[in-house]
Amino acid sequence: MEETLQTATSFATPETWNWLVQFFIIALALILANMMRNKIKLLSRSLIPAALIGGVLILIFKIFPECSHLINKTAMEVITYHALGLGFVALALKNNKIESRSSTMKVIETGAVTASTYVVQGICGLIITIPLFIWWNHDNFFYTAGLLLPMGYGQGPGQALNFGNMFSTWATQGGIHFPGVDFGLSIAAIGFLVGSVIGVIYMNVLRKRSLLKNKKGDFKEAYTLQDYESENEIPNTESIDKLSVQVCLVLLVYFLVFLLMYGIEKANLGDFGTKTIKPMVWGFNFLWGTLFGVLVKNIINGSRKAKLIQREYINNYLLNRISGLCFDVMIVAGTAAISFENLRSMWLPLVLVCAIGAIVTFRFVLRCCKHLYPGYEYEGFFSMFGMLTGTASNGMILLREVDPKFETPAANNLVLQTLPAIVFGFPILLLLGFAPQSMKNTYITLGLLILIFAAFYLFIFRKKIFKSKKGEK
Repeated sequence: MEETLQTATSFATPETWNWLVQFFIIALALILANMMRNKIKLLSRSLIPAALIGGVLILIFKIFPECSHLINKTAMEVITYHALGLGFVALALKNNKIESRSSTMKVIETGAVTASTYVVQGICGLIITIPLFIWWNHDNFFYTAGLLLPMGYGQGPGQALNFGNMFSTWATQGGIHFPGVDFGLSIAAIGFLVGSVIGVIYMNVLRKRSLLKNKKGDFKEAYTLQDYESENEIPNTESIDKLSVQVCLVLLVYFLVFLLMYGIEKANLGDFGTKTIKPMVWGFNFLWGTLFGVLVKNIINGSRKAKLIQREYINNYLLNRISGLCFDVMIVAGTAAISFENLRSMWLPLVLVCAIGAIVTFRFVLRCCKHLYPGYEYEGFFSMFGMLTGTASNGMILLREVDPKFETPAANNLVLQTLPAIVFGFPILLLLGFAPQSMKNTYITLGLLILIFAAFYLFIFRKKIFKSKKGEK
């Protein structure tokens, strides 16, 4: 009896609520941000995501010393990390089908644009940060910091945190104190502003020039009641809630991800594996989540075809809601984890990387979209530019402004390009783990990125290039 009382009273301490308090703060910030976005016209017109506004609110809250102790930086980083992995698992479990509006080749080409933009951003970042390391701040700045540009702009807060932490570890081994996490998360936060603000400005410029079709109409929700409970799906009257099934599937896949990463960590991979592979494994939780999600989805679909399973257990509508929740939480927590104190000496590289990176990304994505998407080049541009400076949801937000009913293939291209982009981008991720090990490796990485970019460029613009050569003959 006495042991039971002791166990019960052990929960009556503030410490047992620490993690929940962080989620309370995130939830409150999201609600307040959504209210502000709906009430303040400037915010709603800017298309800045409510999640980013919520993260900024927490940053403002941290300014006050008596309140800052409520925000646990480590907890926010951990939440960002897991929200990224869980969000990708939920997306991977969805049953996406290529509609007639998007051909398989167009989806592959869109994935190539995504991966090639990462390469362009990486080249741009290194061209800026290598000279800064040599001539500006040799002791407190890391030479591969520029590679956080594609992680912050192209991938978002989750990957910016993962690789920022990896870069910090390698910098510390070289005697350099580099706040990689704060640097990467700052790039990610600025990326959301770049995508939203520049996207809206360019949208208005196109409308004034009458280059943008004025498509009016309320946004048509992509899912209906039939999608929520279609034929052969688990009915709401089952003993287990339909949402519970989706959450369990996501958690099951993420547990498989943990087992894989833990197994690799404990395996004997030799000197090269210990120094190169193991440090990267934990940062690739989103990639393993995608692969295992696709595997589990195929097993479930194969079992249905073999009539081993009678019901449809995968629900795209609910998986979309789960991934949306994860990414909203990721953006808020990732922004809230930024520490401005660690960035006081990093203002010059941060400004240069973000500003030049925004210009290069804008120009390259616009050129690709004008070539690949005749008839809907601007719809394609806004969807891709929003994603490649923020997340896929930001691309959808911008697209919704110019194509509210998703009449063009732009939305479908954006959704389905994920798998080809991961395949194309995997070698790039390996280089991100190779580069920070030494200055020599960074130069090799820069050279390889230039070669990879040339290959992507030839693939994307192959029709134009080879057509012009035939014309010359």
